[in-house]
Amino acid sequence: MKSDGKHRGEADIRVLVVDDEPDIRELLDLTLARMGLTADCVGSVGDARRLLTEKRYRLCLTDMRLPDGEGLDLVRYIGEHCQELPVAVITAYGSMENAVSALKAGAFDYLAKPVSLDQLRLLVRSAIDLPLHNERDTDSVTQALLGDSPAMCQTRALVERVARSQAPVYISGESGTGKELAASLIHRLGARRGAPFIAVNCGAIPENLMESEFFGYRKGAFTGAESERDGFFQAAGGGTLFLDEVADLPLAMQVKLLRAIQEKRVRKVGATGEDAVDVRIICATHQNLKALVEQERFRQDLFYRLNVIEVRMPSLRECRQDVQLLTKSILERLANAAGLPVPCLSPAVVAALDEYPFPGNVRELENVLERALALLAGNTIELADLQLTAPVQDGTEPAGALPPDHLGLQEHLDRVERQTILDALHKTRFNRTAAAKLLGVTFRSLRYRMQRLGLNERE
Repeated sequence: MKSDGKHRGEADIRVLVVDDEPDIRELLDLTLARMGLTADCVGSVGDARRLLTEKRYRLCLTDMRLPDGEGLDLVRYIGEHCQELPVAVITAYGSMENAVSALKAGAFDYLAKPVSLDQLRLLVRSAIDLPLHNERDTDSVTQALLGDSPAMCQTRALVERVARSQAPVYISGESGTGKELAASLIHRLGARRGAPFIAVNCGAIPENLMESEFFGYRKGAFTGAESERDGFFQAAGGGTLFLDEVADLPLAMQVKLLRAIQEKRVRKVGATGEDAVDVRIICATHQNLKALVEQERFRQDLFYRLNVIEVRMPSLRECRQDVQLLTKSILERLANAAGLPVPCLSPAVVAALDEYPFPGNVRELENVLERALALLAGNTIELADLQLTAPVQDGTEPAGALPPDHLGLQEHLDRVERQTILDALHKTRFNRTAAAKLLGVTFRSLRYRMQRLGLNERE
């Protein structure tokens, strides 16, 4: 059997093809053979189950409709009995509902009829490139998503499982819970780990530039387009495109994004034709997408397409038993980076951290510890060094919250306002226009408040 290049011992790699149409089986068998792979082709669920008990495969390709069952039946069977085996389904043209159902059931990926041989080869390569059990860097997940709480253990397990799929992932959770970190881990643990991971903050892109930023543009497409440029989709080719704060996309852009995801093709601004793109989409937002769909602020069809697998990042309030472990890890990292000895925590500090609600979650914990370390005079962090304030929700102080005894009312309010603005700036990567939108104020108002509070852009 001739190979167009050995790839990780391809001569020994077997693929199971399940389709009741002889022509399709022959096409897939021939394509796989030209890739240097061995294919076993059968036409029913029963025959597939029999071979799965007799041989070891690196990929299963199955049609959705079979004489003795559905492709989904085989997806579920493999998920229960052959958890290491990626399975991809072949769906009828335009049947996105079937494709999404298969991905939700645990399928690795899907192909639409008529089968594109280029897409087939990409899918096969991705499946073969999945790390085997003894090659997985599971330690990186444990180190990145620290914690022994049930909520965090469940999240880590889901991240590892999702990494072995090509399905779109929706990461939900409050601000500061580590949504981008989870997206990066999913990328690094999967078949696309050697390709780019491109993170995009959808709320920081001006609406009039969105199409060109996402899809690129041709030379001369508009004033200032002096040369051709790729967009985010092309930059992430072969890898992962992470859309942070996807809820901030305007409706017009949501339509274009939906088409790009479904067709796996994009058109540059000013171009007459479309280009194929191979990216995995992971998105995140701290907002409630379901509520936005009900309010008709987010397209239901796009939500359905993005929310194939949901990974919910737990708040720090749900992982209180992990606070001390996280505190120790963050302090060690910050102290080592600053060339300082790791400080001790007074009993009052330990108690305060355990009780504090952390509305800003792990990001807030890190900010508190970084500030305490920067201002530390001795070797022990005391309660006063933390400068914990009453939690801020939606930019307003909770009813009944009083300023600390040593602060006047205006000083206390200034501190709360200053921290709220800083949180918004950090979240938008210091894009003041996006931060103003997030805070619900005008750009001019934000600029005035920053000047009054003595803030600069990169504080």
